[in-house]
Amino acid sequence: MKNNKNIALNRIKVLFKQASESFKDHPERSHRYTHLARKISMKTKTKIPSNLKRKFCKHCYKFLQPGANCRVRTKNKKVIYYCLNCKRYMRFPLK
Repeated sequence: MKNNKNIALNRIKVLFKQASESFKDHPERSHRYTHLARKISMKTKTKIPSNLKRKFCKHCYKFLQPGANCRVRTKNKKVIYYCLNCKRYMRFPLK
């Protein structure tokens, strides 16, 4: 069981890496990679690492690339991501 979670975690990391590399040329492919990573995570009950959680929208689950389809701001000790696809905000505490 633990081996399956390690395999799933490695696959999730690879999918996010591929999503960031292919976003410029094929944004829809990046969104698909994010979707697949989430499905793997849910199926194996593996948590997505916190640094990767910020790379997709919590509402529409699209891959986020700051400057392209996402706006990043800081306010009141929070990092605020604004998704330009679904027009929703995500707030993360600043440490």
